[in-house]
Amino acid sequence: MTTAWTTTPLTADLVRGALELERTERGLLPHRLPARARAQCADPQLHLVESQPSGVRLVFRTRATAIELDTLPTKRAYLGVPPRPDGVYDLLVDGQLAGSTTVTGGDTLTIDMATGAAERTPGPVGTARFTGLSAEDKTVEVWLPHNETTELVALRTDAPVEAVAASGRPVWLHHGSSISHGSDAASPTGVWPAVAASLGGVELVNLGLGGSALLDPFTARALRDTPADLISVKIGINLVNTDLMRLRAFGPAVHGFLDTVREGHPDAPLLVVSPVLCPMHEDTPGPTMPDLSALSEGRLAFRAAGDPAETAQGKLTLTAIREELARIVARRSAEDPHLYLLDGRELYGDADFAELPLPDGLHPDGAAHRRIGERFAALAFAQDGPLAPRAQ
Repeated sequence: MTTAWTTTPLTADLVRGALELERTERGLLPHRLPARARAQCADPQLHLVESQPSGVRLVFRTRATAIELDTLPTKRAYLGVPPRPDGVYDLLVDGQLAGSTTVTGGDTLTIDMATGAAERTPGPVGTARFTGLSAEDKTVEVWLPHNETTELVALRTDAPVEAVAASGRPVWLHHGSSISHGSDAASPTGVWPAVAASLGGVELVNLGLGGSALLDPFTARALRDTPADLISVKIGINLVNTDLMRLRAFGPAVHGFLDTVREGHPDAPLLVVSPVLCPMHEDTPGPTMPDLSALSEGRLAFRAAGDPAETAQGKLTLTAIREELARIVARRSAEDPHLYLLDGRELYGDADFAELPLPDGLHPDGAAHRRIGERFAALAFAQDGPLAPRAQ
């Protein structure tokens, strides 16, 4: 039997979690930073990761039993390393995971980790399909792959679709590094902020930017200008990875970042989260470099290229960052009663590393993401937690 498809225009009222939607020649491209911010940084890493839709999902009501979403993904490949798995699309029905799928085709960005060079190869549009759904009226969420730039091309269903009004749940705005972005998580709803948001009963806007949580003023302004009820900023590891600044610059940069966020959210609960455990950088500064011996074996892994002795000249380590963040938050919270600190090692520490080590030396796997998300929800969203949701 031929399916009678209804094609629904892809419009902003169907999309959650993006700060901006760009109309392209082929469709609708979600961005997690606005154009003004993107224009202020030429770093291709930032432009890549902000267009990867971590936390971005389509949300609608429908009686459809079948859903097709045409997309044009951009997949990453690394020279000398086995192909990465295709990005995952998660389907939630009335808040419960009801299916997952992938999309073949799309563009491919091939990266040489030894030199940093990248080459793009164009590919065709693909389709994410979900079938066998109940014909009852329901709220459907299609979570886009957290690690693939995804242009939305067409949405087809076998019953009409209508936009869903805001849920009324508090909006949680989170910013962090590749771990917050979702590196090595198994699926978009398995990224730790998504796990925490589900458990905490909040609406997620995830500004986890892999490799790019660098206290950039344009990111602070994006946080300032994004409506939110609850805010968290996870600071540290990318500053070590990039060896971007010394201790002298770090403290004022954190103050400036928090000052800017507070301009738009003067009274919102604001939680500063220090780095989770990463043994290679606890006491050894960056930069973080690809482990070429691992690459020669077909594995992607990282190593700390700094010298512990360089901390005397102000090079940053995770230990130094945690100490400075604790000092800054203690000082500011005397005048800001809604500012809080969470030591990242409460989310993932020594015992967790012993049980769930970091596969590449830097990023947690899917099981560790779930643990971090559960821990964050228990510590931050609990009734007496710093980000305890308040009725809206």
